[in-house]
Amino acid sequence: METPTQRLWTSIDDVFRAILDHPFIRGLINGDLSLDVFKYYVIQDAIYLRDFSRALSRLASRSHDEDLISMFSDHAKTAIEVEKSLHRSFLSEWGLSEEDILRTPPSPTNYAYTSHLLRTVAEESYEEAIASVLPCYWIYLEVGKNLEKKGSPNPLYRRWIDTYSSSTYEGIVRMVLSAADRILYGVKDDLWARVARSFRVSSVYEYLFWDSAYRLEKWVFNL
Repeated sequence: METPTQRLWTSIDDVFRAILDHPFIRGLINGDLSLDVFKYYVIQDAIYLRDFSRALSRLASRSHDEDLISMFSDHAKTAIEVEKSLHRSFLSEWGLSEEDILRTPPSPTNYAYTSHLLRTVAEESYEEAIASVLPCYWIYLEVGKNLEKKGSPNPLYRRWIDTYSSSTYEGIVRMVLSAADRILYGVKDDLWARVARSFRVSSVYEYLFWDSAYRLEKWVFNL
């Protein structure tokens, strides 16, 4: 029998296929992705994590289950630390500091994505809130696993692939998915439609995040 999360994943098959076919992802595999594009992405991802952390903390605080409070808090911290350690290794090699990141504004897509997450975890049902954060965890794992099979001739991009295909990262994601299945089990009709929409919107933003980096997206007007 299909689990709730499997049902959600099936609903974004078109989005995930588009992600794997995007020139950013193909550039990681071929090793010819522009370094300027990759730097832009890493910096924006570091900025994104600040608000993603806030979203996960809010999600933990809304739970009435002590085990879920502990799990979401601990796993949010662990997942973010895994990514932060990767970011720090890249940024130090490029001579960039935390202060440099703080002075960088979020891209329009980054700002829109985190605004969607923060609004959803604050204002919508707990089921919709959980669905909104799943794509960030899950899509990165599936992209990492897919790219692991293909590898990359570029050691920089291979390090990125190794992080998101690692057993450590997969363990974090699987536990979050298991919790989501418990929470989403039995959700039907109108609420399920909202859950699926929340999951899909975040998934589309995952695609747009890589696309915005590939385009070196800028604000139309200076901030």
